[in-house]
Amino acid sequence: MITFNSEIIADAGLSTGVRYAVRALERDIAATCLENGPAGIPIRICLRDGIAPECFIVEVADTGTVLLSSGMVPGTGTDAGGRRLLISASDDLGLIYGIYHVSRHFLGVRDLWFWNEQSFIKRGGYAVPDDYSFISKPFAVRFRGWFINDEVLIDDWKIDGDNDKPWEMAFEALLRCGGNMTIPGTDENAHIYCRLASEMGLWITHHHAEPLGARMFARAYPDLDASYDRYPELFEGLWREGIEKQKDYKVIWNLGFRGQGDRPFWADDPAYDTDEKRGRLISSLIRKQYDLIRSVDPDAVCCSNLYGETMELYQKGLLDIPGDVIFIWADNGFGKMVTRRRGRHNPRVCALPESAGTGRHGIYYHASFYDLQAAGQMTMLPNSPEFVVNELNEVFEKGADDYWMINCSNIKPHAYILDLIARIWRDGTKGAATEGNSGACHPNDDRNGDQNGDRHPADAFVRAHRDEYCAAYYGAGWDKDTPGCENGREAGLAAVSELYRLWPEYAPKYGPNADDHAGEQFANHGARVLASALITNFDRNDPMGTKPAGEWLWFADEETLHGQITRYREVVEPAVRGYKEYLDKAQDTAAGLPADTAVILKDTLIWQIEYLYYSYLGALHICDAANACLTDRDYLKGFYEAGLAAEAFRSGYEEMRGTERGVFAGFFNNDCEADIRQSHYVAKGLMSYLRFCGDGPHFYGWQRQFQKGAGGNKVHLILRLKRHLTDEELWELIK
Repeated sequence: MITFNSEIIADAGLSTGVRYAVRALERDIAATCLENGPAGIPIRICLRDGIAPECFIVEVADTGTVLLSSGMVPGTGTDAGGRRLLISASDDLGLIYGIYHVSRHFLGVRDLWFWNEQSFIKRGGYAVPDDYSFISKPFAVRFRGWFINDEVLIDDWKIDGDNDKPWEMAFEALLRCGGNMTIPGTDENAHIYCRLASEMGLWITHHHAEPLGARMFARAYPDLDASYDRYPELFEGLWREGIEKQKDYKVIWNLGFRGQGDRPFWADDPAYDTDEKRGRLISSLIRKQYDLIRSVDPDAVCCSNLYGETMELYQKGLLDIPGDVIFIWADNGFGKMVTRRRGRHNPRVCALPESAGTGRHGIYYHASFYDLQAAGQMTMLPNSPEFVVNELNEVFEKGADDYWMINCSNIKPHAYILDLIARIWRDGTKGAATEGNSGACHPNDDRNGDQNGDRHPADAFVRAHRDEYCAAYYGAGWDKDTPGCENGREAGLAAVSELYRLWPEYAPKYGPNADDHAGEQFANHGARVLASALITNFDRNDPMGTKPAGEWLWFADEETLHGQITRYREVVEPAVRGYKEYLDKAQDTAAGLPADTAVILKDTLIWQIEYLYYSYLGALHICDAANACLTDRDYLKGFYEAGLAAEAFRSGYEEMRGTERGVFAGFFNNDCEADIRQSHYVAKGLMSYLRFCGDGPHFYGWQRQFQKGAGGNKVHLILRLKRHLTDEELWELIK
């Protein structure tokens, strides 16, 4: 058995990445084994020929004999005496995966143990059968990884004062999930953490705005216009610099030419005013970058993103890209393999190759997305796992299995869907796409409906994965020695699994497409946009004629702000009812769990439900505050409703921050994209504005109505009887 005393024996000269994994296994053994346990089986790690790339064999062997399957080359051991657990592979990644297999299979340390705050009960040891033998299979996807993007939480957070430790734990989780590549952060972070990612064994690749991993032009030359026509030598110098800095890494070289950040280059260069001009420049620069890297490394692996506006150019036949470059197709941020919406432009062009077998293809897929409109970045993907599985099945059918880059943002909120996707990139297709209507580029059924029963081929896989996932992360706190407790455990885990099943059913639907389900950004950005529009556009002479919010025309193309708020409220109000019902179910479930398990459920799932409930509740009160002004000029009622909004947003923020335990202290401090805290501040600003409208310039009328001894609203004295109340004090008095 594996015990605290099991010795880990590794060949000399193993890579830094393998040594990271060995240290992780040592840590896992210490976390799961009692120190006073018996002597344990030694664990031997060695490189060995004859095993497929990135594959491994874990087996029990006598000293001096390696029991490999037929066709494998026998090896010899040098350690003395007894039997051992042998981990062998022909390359570093194979060894790393084999080490994590031992941790997962024998010790029960799951792939996302850290991010899901998995709890462990220490035992004397973990049995290893004398005839144990496991031979892994090649992955269904060649290059598999995470883009740690919009990483605002990870970037601001430290573990024991260490800035690098969160990134190390992110890369470890990716490797445990079978990943082999990463974009190690956004912009400057990608340059800071590429070395750590490489040392841990991962391939490095790049953001689509940073070809060849070079610094963005605007960073290197902030005082110059980012124009290739004007400064070709400077752009090419940055590309050469990027190649030189990464020459010691395993790199998948990204080729392309976008603007300075997540935008098309022609947004800053009006000379490129036609699609033909844009396509010619991008094609010529991709060819130049391709030739540049191939002159340094003839075997370099290259890729290019067909993302957003670039994909539209490709579909029009305006891009010429070398045939051995991996074409990366992107979903729309909501899991649908069509082009993303940009502002009010939402063409939903199919984002997959027409058929399998031509060229090399991959995907950029969002488990998390940030669009300042409707997406989920702080909370889980609002579309169902069944929806995701059907889309990824279509990806396989179209032959896009050379490269999968998954946007994981800050990992922790998205652990469930990341684990699901990792199962798929390991094993391949999970059931055929729904016959007739689930192709990635065609309308499909609304997979966020009732998922009871297996109505679609992917359902059985999703259900089995969900049950296993919940048992792994919420099943350790039960006392199996207590008579009858096993039945309680079974029922409790079934209730937790049901909460995960319900997640997409409560996601608000804001548009006509099957993937048009909203995350927390719809509530927070929507509320802030509409509140800002009320303050800046409010027409006191004609309130109902107040101009609409320009940034909200993508959702509600109405002629007035009141029209937009009416449309918005039609989505928000039922969302509040739904999330309240969902939250009540979650809290009832938690009440029936062991205390430690209930805490883990709060820290991993319930806080997300609370974030959504309080976000939508705040948005609903913003609607009612605005409507009080627009329909009745009732500024006092508007003030009160804005205060209710501020209270709701603050409650969501406080519930989230209340889950920061142990190493996750401070994790949510930099919630700055959805930013429920800012929604609270905006609601308070709206309170102040409405007080100006209805209670200024002397600010004593409302106070007289509600404060005892202030004079009453029928007694008007020149002198004040009480000091002016702050907005918060007045609101509390009214409440």
